[in-house]
Amino acid sequence: MEKGTDKKQTGEKKVVGVRFRTAGKIYYFDPGDIEIKRAANVIVETARGVEFGTVVGDPMYISGRKINQPLKQVIRVATEEDREKEKANRAREREAFRLCQEKIRRHNLDMKLIDAEYTFDNSKILFYFTADGRVDFRELVRDLAGVFRTRIELRQIGVRDETKIIGGYGICGRKLCCQAYLSDFVPVSIKMAKEQNLSLNPTKISGACGRLMCCLKYEEETYEELNKNLPRQGDEVRGSDGLVGEVESVNVLRQTVRILVEVDNEKEYHEYGVDDITIVRRRRRGQARQARKEKKENSSREMKELQKLEHEDKKSGKSRLRE
Repeated sequence: MEKGTDKKQTGEKKVVGVRFRTAGKIYYFDPGDIEIKRAANVIVETARGVEFGTVVGDPMYISGRKINQPLKQVIRVATEEDREKEKANRAREREAFRLCQEKIRRHNLDMKLIDAEYTFDNSKILFYFTADGRVDFRELVRDLAGVFRTRIELRQIGVRDETKIIGGYGICGRKLCCQAYLSDFVPVSIKMAKEQNLSLNPTKISGACGRLMCCLKYEEETYEELNKNLPRQGDEVRGSDGLVGEVESVNVLRQTVRILVEVDNEKEYHEYGVDDITIVRRRRRGQARQARKEKKENSSREMKELQKLEHEDKKSGKSRLRE
Protein backbone atom coordinates (compact mmCIF):
# COMPACT_ATOMS: atom_id res chain seq x y z
CA MET A 1 0.00 0.00 0.00
CA GLU A 2 2.80 2.38 0.91
CA LYS A 3 4.63 1.55 -2.31
CA GLY A 4 1.54 2.29 -4.41
CA THR A 5 1.12 5.65 -2.61
CA ASP A 6 4.73 6.57 -3.45
CA LYS A 7 4.08 5.82 -7.11
CA LYS A 8 1.00 8.06 -7.19
CA GLN A 9 2.87 10.90 -5.53
CA THR A 10 5.60 10.76 -8.21
CA GLY A 11 3.00 10.88 -11.00
CA GLU A 12 3.58 7.30 -12.16
CA LYS A 13 0.72 5.14 -13.38
CA LYS A 14 0.21 1.40 -13.39
CA VAL A 15 -0.10 0.12 -16.95
CA VAL A 16 0.08 -3.03 -19.06
CA GLY A 17 1.39 -3.15 -22.62
CA VAL A 18 -0.89 -4.82 -25.15
CA ARG A 19 -0.33 -5.88 -28.77
CA PHE A 20 -3.08 -6.60 -31.28
CA ARG A 21 -0.99 -8.37 -33.92
CA THR A 22 2.40 -10.10 -34.11
CA ALA A 23 5.23 -7.52 -33.99
CA GLY A 24 2.61 -4.76 -33.78
CA LYS A 25 2.90 -1.56 -31.79
CA ILE A 26 2.51 -1.77 -28.02
CA TYR A 27 -0.35 0.23 -26.51
CA TYR A 28 -0.72 0.97 -22.80
CA PHE A 29 -3.91 0.30 -20.86
CA ASP A 30 -5.03 0.74 -17.27
CA PRO A 31 -5.40 -2.72 -15.66
CA GLY A 32 -7.28 -1.37 -12.66
CA ASP A 33 -7.65 -4.06 -9.99
CA ILE A 34 -7.55 -6.92 -12.49
CA GLU A 35 -4.70 -9.39 -11.95
CA ILE A 36 -2.93 -9.74 -15.29
CA LYS A 37 0.18 -11.71 -16.24
CA ARG A 38 2.45 -11.62 -19.26
CA ALA A 39 1.13 -13.42 -22.40
CA ALA A 40 -2.45 -13.30 -21.12
CA ASN A 41 -5.20 -12.45 -23.60
CA VAL A 42 -7.30 -9.44 -22.61
CA ILE A 43 -10.35 -7.57 -23.80
CA VAL A 44 -9.71 -3.83 -23.91
CA GLU A 45 -11.50 -0.65 -24.88
CA THR A 46 -9.82 1.22 -27.77
CA ALA A 47 -10.62 4.13 -30.05
CA ARG A 48 -11.76 1.54 -32.60
CA GLY A 49 -14.08 -0.23 -30.17
CA VAL A 50 -13.71 -3.31 -27.98
CA GLU A 51 -10.73 -5.44 -29.04
CA PHE A 52 -8.87 -8.64 -28.24
CA GLY A 53 -5.13 -8.31 -27.48
CA THR A 54 -2.13 -10.01 -25.90
CA VAL A 55 -0.25 -8.65 -22.87
CA VAL A 56 3.48 -8.33 -23.62
CA GLY A 57 4.73 -7.88 -20.06
CA ASP A 58 3.77 -7.83 -16.41
CA PRO A 59 2.06 -4.66 -15.10
CA MET A 60 4.51 -1.82 -14.45
CA TYR A 61 4.62 1.81 -13.38
CA ILE A 62 5.66 4.50 -15.87
CA SER A 63 5.65 8.28 -15.85
CA GLY A 64 2.30 9.83 -16.75
CA ARG A 65 4.13 12.16 -19.18
CA LYS A 66 5.12 9.18 -21.35
CA ILE A 67 1.59 7.95 -22.02
CA ASN A 68 -1.44 9.36 -23.79
CA GLN A 69 -4.07 10.47 -21.31
CA PRO A 70 -6.62 9.35 -20.36
CA LEU A 71 -5.72 5.66 -20.36
CA LYS A 72 -8.29 3.24 -21.73
CA GLN A 73 -9.35 0.42 -19.41
CA VAL A 74 -8.71 -3.30 -19.57
CA ILE A 75 -12.25 -4.67 -19.47
CA ARG A 76 -11.36 -8.24 -18.47
CA VAL A 77 -8.97 -11.12 -18.95
CA ALA A 78 -10.19 -13.02 -22.01
CA THR A 79 -12.37 -16.07 -21.36
CA GLU A 80 -12.51 -19.24 -23.42
CA GLU A 81 -15.65 -17.84 -25.05
CA ASP A 82 -13.72 -14.70 -26.03
CA ARG A 83 -10.96 -16.79 -27.59
CA GLU A 84 -13.50 -18.77 -29.59
CA LYS A 85 -15.05 -15.54 -30.82
CA GLU A 86 -11.64 -14.20 -31.86
CA LYS A 87 -10.98 -17.44 -33.74
CA ALA A 88 -14.36 -17.13 -35.49
CA ASN A 89 -13.52 -13.53 -36.45
CA ARG A 90 -10.30 -14.71 -38.13
CA ALA A 91 -12.38 -17.14 -40.23
CA ARG A 92 -14.87 -14.40 -41.10
CA GLU A 93 -11.97 -12.17 -42.21
CA ARG A 94 -11.00 -14.68 -44.90
CA GLU A 95 -14.52 -14.60 -46.30
CA ALA A 96 -14.63 -10.78 -46.09
CA PHE A 97 -11.31 -10.63 -47.97
CA ARG A 98 -12.68 -12.84 -50.77
CA LEU A 99 -15.86 -10.81 -51.14
CA CYS A 100 -13.98 -7.50 -51.14
CA GLN A 101 -11.69 -8.74 -53.91
CA GLU A 102 -14.72 -9.60 -56.01
CA LYS A 103 -16.19 -6.12 -55.44
CA ILE A 104 -12.88 -4.45 -56.37
CA ARG A 105 -12.82 -6.34 -59.67
CA ARG A 106 -16.47 -5.49 -60.31
CA HIS A 107 -15.83 -1.78 -59.74
CA ASN A 108 -12.65 -2.01 -61.84
CA LEU A 109 -10.52 -0.23 -59.23
CA ASP A 110 -6.74 -0.03 -59.56
CA MET A 111 -5.92 -1.23 -56.05
CA LYS A 112 -4.43 -4.35 -54.44
CA LEU A 113 -6.22 -5.76 -51.40
CA ILE A 114 -3.77 -6.90 -48.72
CA ASP A 115 -5.77 -7.83 -45.62
CA ALA A 116 -9.17 -7.71 -43.92
CA GLU A 117 -9.60 -7.22 -40.17
CA TYR A 118 -12.69 -7.42 -37.95
CA THR A 119 -12.74 -5.57 -34.63
CA PHE A 120 -13.53 -7.94 -31.77
CA ASP A 121 -17.04 -6.59 -31.28
CA ASN A 122 -17.70 -6.70 -35.06
CA SER A 123 -18.53 -2.99 -35.06
CA LYS A 124 -16.14 -2.36 -37.96
CA ILE A 125 -14.28 -4.15 -40.75
CA LEU A 126 -10.98 -2.67 -41.95
CA PHE A 127 -9.66 -3.46 -45.41
CA TYR A 128 -5.98 -2.68 -46.06
CA PHE A 129 -4.86 -2.04 -49.62
CA THR A 130 -2.01 -0.64 -51.69
CA ALA A 131 -2.28 1.55 -54.78
CA ASP A 132 0.03 3.75 -56.84
CA GLY A 133 -2.10 6.84 -56.30
CA ARG A 134 -5.38 8.01 -54.79
CA VAL A 135 -8.38 5.74 -55.32
CA ASP A 136 -12.04 6.83 -55.30
CA PHE A 137 -13.57 3.91 -53.42
CA ARG A 138 -16.78 5.56 -52.22
CA GLU A 139 -19.00 3.27 -54.33
CA LEU A 140 -17.02 0.26 -53.10
CA VAL A 141 -17.57 1.25 -49.45
CA ARG A 142 -21.32 1.62 -50.00
CA ASP A 143 -21.41 -1.75 -51.71
CA LEU A 144 -19.48 -3.45 -48.88
CA ALA A 145 -21.61 -1.79 -46.19
CA GLY A 146 -24.69 -3.22 -47.90
CA VAL A 147 -23.22 -6.72 -47.77
CA PHE A 148 -21.73 -6.75 -44.24
CA ARG A 149 -24.20 -4.40 -42.49
CA THR A 150 -21.49 -2.80 -40.37
CA ARG A 151 -19.01 0.10 -40.54
CA ILE A 152 -16.45 -0.21 -43.33
CA GLU A 153 -13.00 1.41 -43.41
CA LEU A 154 -10.59 1.15 -46.34
CA ARG A 155 -7.05 2.12 -45.40
CA GLN A 156 -4.27 2.66 -47.92
CA ILE A 157 -0.91 1.38 -46.67
CA GLY A 158 2.65 1.38 -48.01
CA VAL A 159 4.76 -1.46 -49.37
CA ARG A 160 6.55 -1.90 -46.02
CA ASP A 161 3.23 -2.53 -44.25
CA GLU A 162 2.20 -4.86 -47.07
CA THR A 163 5.35 -6.95 -46.58
CA LYS A 164 4.85 -6.93 -42.79
CA ILE A 165 1.36 -8.42 -43.22
CA ILE A 166 2.22 -10.97 -45.93
CA GLY A 167 5.59 -11.97 -44.45
CA GLY A 168 8.40 -13.98 -45.98
CA TYR A 169 12.14 -14.55 -45.64
CA GLY A 170 15.05 -12.20 -46.20
CA ILE A 171 18.26 -12.83 -48.13
CA CYS A 172 19.82 -13.81 -44.77
CA GLY A 173 17.50 -16.82 -44.67
CA ARG A 174 15.65 -15.62 -41.59
CA LYS A 175 12.05 -14.49 -41.19
CA LEU A 176 11.58 -10.86 -42.21
CA CYS A 177 12.40 -8.52 -39.31
CA CYS A 178 9.25 -6.45 -39.85
CA GLN A 179 7.06 -9.53 -39.46
CA ALA A 180 9.06 -11.10 -36.64
CA TYR A 181 9.64 -8.25 -34.18
CA LEU A 182 9.86 -4.71 -35.62
CA SER A 183 6.90 -2.78 -34.23
CA ASP A 184 7.56 0.30 -36.37
CA PHE A 185 9.71 1.39 -39.29
CA VAL A 186 12.69 3.72 -39.01
CA PRO A 187 14.04 5.85 -41.90
CA VAL A 188 16.84 4.11 -43.81
CA SER A 189 19.28 6.07 -45.99
CA ILE A 190 21.94 5.42 -48.62
CA LYS A 191 24.45 6.96 -46.21
CA MET A 192 24.04 3.96 -43.93
CA ALA A 193 25.08 1.58 -46.73
CA LYS A 194 28.07 3.78 -47.58
CA GLU A 195 29.12 3.97 -43.93
CA GLN A 196 29.18 0.16 -43.81
CA ASN A 197 31.11 -0.07 -47.10
CA LEU A 198 28.34 -2.12 -48.72
CA SER A 199 27.70 -2.51 -52.42
CA LEU A 200 25.40 0.24 -53.69
CA ASN A 201 23.68 -2.22 -56.01
CA PRO A 202 19.92 -1.80 -55.30
CA THR A 203 19.27 -5.52 -55.67
CA LYS A 204 21.73 -6.28 -52.85
CA ILE A 205 20.59 -3.74 -50.26
CA SER A 206 16.84 -3.74 -50.93
CA GLY A 207 14.44 -5.88 -48.94
CA ALA A 208 11.43 -7.94 -49.98
CA CYS A 209 9.34 -4.75 -49.97
CA GLY A 210 11.60 -3.13 -52.58
CA ARG A 211 12.79 -0.46 -50.13
CA LEU A 212 16.23 -0.17 -48.52
CA MET A 213 16.65 -2.97 -45.96
CA CYS A 214 15.68 -2.11 -42.38
CA CYS A 215 18.75 -3.96 -41.06
CA LEU A 216 21.03 -1.24 -42.51
CA LYS A 217 20.01 0.75 -39.44
CA TYR A 218 21.00 -1.89 -36.86
CA GLU A 219 24.79 -1.37 -36.94
CA GLU A 220 24.86 2.22 -38.17
CA GLU A 221 26.02 3.73 -34.86
CA THR A 222 28.75 1.10 -34.45
CA TYR A 223 30.12 1.75 -37.94
CA GLU A 224 29.99 5.51 -37.44
CA GLU A 225 32.06 5.15 -34.28
CA LEU A 226 34.55 2.73 -35.85
CA ASN A 227 34.96 4.87 -38.98
CA LYS A 228 36.06 7.83 -36.86
CA ASN A 229 39.40 6.08 -36.26
CA LEU A 230 40.05 5.11 -39.88
CA PRO A 231 41.63 7.06 -42.76
CA ARG A 232 39.75 7.35 -46.05
CA GLN A 233 40.68 5.49 -49.19
CA GLY A 234 43.31 7.54 -51.02
CA ASP A 235 44.77 9.17 -47.87
CA GLU A 236 48.56 9.09 -47.46
CA VAL A 237 49.67 7.40 -44.23
CA ARG A 238 52.87 6.33 -42.49
CA GLY A 239 53.15 2.87 -40.94
CA SER A 240 54.87 2.01 -37.66
CA ASP A 241 57.83 0.70 -39.72
CA GLY A 242 58.32 4.13 -41.31
CA LEU A 243 56.94 3.22 -44.74
CA VAL A 244 54.65 5.80 -46.37
CA GLY A 245 51.92 4.87 -48.81
CA GLU A 246 48.38 5.44 -50.05
CA VAL A 247 45.41 3.76 -48.41
CA GLU A 248 44.06 1.15 -50.80
CA SER A 249 41.29 -0.26 -48.55
CA VAL A 250 40.14 -0.43 -44.94
CA ASN A 251 38.52 -3.18 -42.89
CA VAL A 252 36.14 -1.40 -40.56
CA LEU A 253 35.36 -4.28 -38.20
CA ARG A 254 38.96 -5.48 -37.87
CA GLN A 255 40.21 -1.89 -37.71
CA THR A 256 42.99 -2.59 -40.21
CA VAL A 257 44.29 -0.56 -43.15
CA ARG A 258 45.83 -1.86 -46.39
CA ILE A 259 48.27 0.57 -47.97
CA LEU A 260 50.31 0.56 -51.15
CA VAL A 261 53.98 1.23 -50.39
CA GLU A 262 57.17 1.27 -52.42
CA VAL A 263 60.00 -1.05 -51.26
CA ASP A 264 63.24 -1.29 -53.31
CA ASN A 265 61.49 0.32 -56.32
CA GLU A 266 58.68 -2.23 -56.17
CA LYS A 267 55.03 -1.69 -55.18
CA GLU A 268 53.79 -3.81 -52.30
CA TYR A 269 50.65 -4.01 -50.19
CA HIS A 270 51.16 -3.84 -46.42
CA GLU A 271 48.49 -4.20 -43.77
CA TYR A 272 48.55 -2.29 -40.49
CA GLY A 273 46.34 -1.93 -37.47
CA VAL A 274 44.71 1.48 -37.12
CA ASP A 275 46.89 2.21 -34.07
CA ASP A 276 50.04 1.52 -36.10
CA ILE A 277 49.57 4.28 -38.68
CA THR A 278 49.77 8.06 -38.79
CA ILE A 279 47.89 10.10 -41.38
CA VAL A 280 50.37 12.20 -43.38
CA ARG A 281 47.98 13.85 -45.81
CA ARG A 282 44.25 13.65 -46.41
CA ARG A 283 43.00 13.05 -49.92
CA ARG A 284 42.02 16.35 -51.52
CA ARG A 285 38.41 16.90 -52.50
CA GLY A 286 39.42 17.26 -56.12
CA GLN A 287 40.96 13.79 -56.05
CA ALA A 288 37.83 12.42 -54.45
CA ARG A 289 35.71 13.89 -57.22
CA GLN A 290 38.00 12.39 -59.85
CA ALA A 291 37.71 8.94 -58.25
CA ARG A 292 33.94 9.24 -58.20
CA LYS A 293 33.92 10.39 -61.82
CA GLU A 294 35.71 7.23 -62.93
CA LYS A 295 32.94 5.11 -61.40
CA LYS A 296 30.11 7.35 -62.52
CA GLU A 297 29.25 5.58 -65.77
CA ASN A 298 28.71 2.27 -63.99
CA SER A 299 27.03 3.54 -60.85
CA SER A 300 24.89 6.58 -61.82
CA ARG A 301 21.88 4.48 -62.78
CA GLU A 302 22.12 2.42 -59.58
CA MET A 303 22.50 5.57 -57.46
CA LYS A 304 19.43 7.16 -59.03
CA GLU A 305 17.48 4.00 -58.26
CA LEU A 306 18.69 4.03 -54.63
CA GLN A 307 17.83 7.71 -54.23
CA LYS A 308 14.35 6.95 -55.51
CA LEU A 309 13.96 4.16 -52.92
CA GLU A 310 15.19 6.51 -50.17
CA HIS A 311 12.72 9.20 -51.25
CA GLU A 312 9.81 6.73 -51.33
CA ASP A 313 10.78 5.50 -47.85
CA LYS A 314 10.67 9.04 -46.42
CA LYS A 315 7.37 9.75 -48.15
CA SER A 316 5.64 6.60 -46.88
CA GLY A 317 6.51 7.45 -43.24
CA LYS A 318 5.38 5.33 -40.30
CA SER A 319 3.27 2.20 -40.31
CA ARG A 320 -0.47 2.76 -40.90
CA LEU A 321 -1.66 -0.62 -39.63
CA ARG A 322 -3.08 1.00 -36.47
CA GLU A 323 -3.86 4.69 -36.07
